[in-house]
Amino acid sequence: MTLDRFYPIFDKAEWLIRMLPLGVKLAQLRVKDQPLNVVRAELRAAKGLCGEHGATLVLNDYWQLAIDEGCDWVHLGQEDLDTADIPALRRAGIKLGISTHDHAELDRAMALSPDYVALGPVYPTILKKMKWHEQGLDRVTEWKKLIGDTPLVGIGGMSVERAPGVFDAGADIVSVVTDITLNDDPEARCAEWVRATR
Repeated sequence: MTLDRFYPIFDKAEWLIRMLPLGVKLAQLRVKDQPLNVVRAELRAAKGLCGEHGATLVLNDYWQLAIDEGCDWVHLGQEDLDTADIPALRRAGIKLGISTHDHAELDRAMALSPDYVALGPVYPTILKKMKWHEQGLDRVTEWKKLIGDTPLVGIGGMSVERAPGVFDAGADIVSVVTDITLNDDPEARCAEWVRATR
């Protein structure tokens, strides 16, 4: 299965009600700092919505919940890898995406045979305080050479305008958060993304 080139990330399932009808085919649910019952409820809602629209849902972090709820995909950051039971995820048939920021993290990720690798932040991002400065397009090209056929996700400071350059540099998929969720007209911006990545 080939993943869609457009990969938005949302913190609530209700975003999917608005965005899936616009053509979103791949989305991540990233719920932070909420009790497990809240995360479970969001996941169930998101799974149902993605199922109705034939879209792929990726759950950020909560690997045990992903197994319990029969998810298809999990995305793990480097800190998540410290505690995640990767063999259990694989036994459950769950595909795995992993965040990377430097060569050591990439080596660690590739040793786990991930189903995609994310590199970020490609551009400066306002989303979270990061110890990594922008990676730049040259790093995207370098990463793609190193990982070969494994899909590469570019994330961090993404906009519709920047997307073509990131694809040209070697990314297979572009992931976006605030360019949609903080936009004055998220639906219009999402529709622009769909057009720009098809």
